[in-house]
Amino acid sequence: MTAYDVIVLAGGAAKRLGGADKPGVRVGGRALLDRVLAACDGGARTVVVGDRRATARPVLWTREVPQGGGPLAALGAGLKLTTAEYVLVLSADLPFLGPGTVDALLAAAGEPGSEGALCTDPAGRDQPLVAAYRAEPLRRELALIATEYGSLAGLPLRILTAELELARIDVGPDAAFDCDTWDDIAAARARIREHGAVLDEWITSVKNELGIELDVDTGVLLDLARDAAHGVARPAAPLTTFLVGYAAARASAGAGPDEAAAAVAEASRKATALALRWEAEAAESADSAGQGGDAAGGAKPDVGREGTGTS
Repeated sequence: MTAYDVIVLAGGAAKRLGGADKPGVRVGGRALLDRVLAACDGGARTVVVGDRRATARPVLWTREVPQGGGPLAALGAGLKLTTAEYVLVLSADLPFLGPGTVDALLAAAGEPGSEGALCTDPAGRDQPLVAAYRAEPLRRELALIATEYGSLAGLPLRILTAELELARIDVGPDAAFDCDTWDDIAAARARIREHGAVLDEWITSVKNELGIELDVDTGVLLDLARDAAHGVARPAAPLTTFLVGYAAARASAGAGPDEAAAAVAEASRKATALALRWEAEAAESADSAGQGGDAAGGAKPDVGREGTGTS
């Protein structure tokens, strides 16, 4: 895997949000900044340019000079704290950024002759804050721009990107979706609740909230919950999945994520088999009751008639 550092720009004024603390706005129960940090947790060093705040994982903090000096000044400030050959540069308002986009950017930036790679949005516009750059040419061009203009403050990013040999990649409409307005925030919140995405979003948020890193087959757990609800009783579904989690935690204590995921799968398998046995027994009982037989399918014993002395 390509070694890289990360710079997240989180110090904008958010004028179109009425000056709200945009990096702290929550989408799917997680701050926008934390969602971005989760997508690039493979970086050797992560620098956030903005005001300090609580974050889901440790980062380095810095501010551009002067504060409010714009994205180019912020990028220059963040770059001073990085050491890797490649630098991933991101804004703090990308709710749907994922590791796949990060990997695609780094791969394209590493191609021969490339000085970096950036995403393009559905309209074909460059997104220089969803990008990966080679650090050396980035430092070179920033130094030249600072010399030419006297400082980096107030300058647009296109002055930088125009001087670099950059690859463009199209990773779909979501990766570069940013939240500049409250309408954008509302759209992002609605999108994560769509049927095809809501479970993955929820599971990711829960794992983030609980501080766990565990990839499990959600289909297995959902099947278990269904079988427990159908074969036993509806309240058995959440109780059973809780017990599976507890058993898996005990079985994999001190082990790594792979062993923990395997423990969840094994506990789910056992619990599912038990629920199916309960269902089968209930079906047998129902069948025998309908046929006038006992639970094993035989005839009912003759208890005799009262007063005859038979048995």
